[in-house]
Amino acid sequence: MNYQWDFSFLLEYKTLIWQGALYTLGFTVLTAVSGLTVGCIIALARLSGIRWLAWPLLAISELFRCTPVLVQLVWCYYALPILIGVNLSPPVAAFITLTMYGGSFYAEIIRGGIISIDAGQWDAGRALGMRIGALMRRIVLPQAFRRMVPPLVNQTVLQLKNTSLLSVLAVPDLLYQGQLITSATYRPLETYTMVAVIYFILLLPLTRGAALLEARMSR
Repeated sequence: MNYQWDFSFLLEYKTLIWQGALYTLGFTVLTAVSGLTVGCIIALARLSGIRWLAWPLLAISELFRCTPVLVQLVWCYYALPILIGVNLSPPVAAFITLTMYGGSFYAEIIRGGIISIDAGQWDAGRALGMRIGALMRRIVLPQAFRRMVPPLVNQTVLQLKNTSLLSVLAVPDLLYQGQLITSATYRPLETYTMVAVIYFILLLPLTRGAALLEARMSR
């Protein structure tokens, strides 16, 4: 095969590439923060023992955990507006989907971290007369958080990877900008190689950070 590789034309599209990378990073940060918030709410609701509150949130969480993100994105953009009677822009639909998808996994990580604390720790706190808030804040959460950090970082890595699916809704993330460049230049090999390299550069610090955290926690 005598294909001639040439990456020089990508310099003409550096603004699009830069905008796509920033959009990808920004969307990752936003959906990670909102997903953690949703995850905390679901986890605490499930641990509260209030069935009328826990069961609906559990059902929503399982729905998002057991269906593909791509299907969720398409459904949220096309079907949800029909149900609620409000049109959603592609970024808003993508934000809702990735927030709920990430939140459902964050919830299990947080819940698992809390229930992993030995029952003796809870009993010791109660024996000292601590209320549930003080018990969680002073004894349970500091220990649970150390166990939760590595899987939380790994889930955030997955959040960044999932942003590559936003292009199906024409959200101007990195992959969508790559598609625009490909349609204009007819050079998909160089373009998608560049996209893959940028994703690698963005993800490598997170994956290495997760590995270092896991090693540190194990010690």
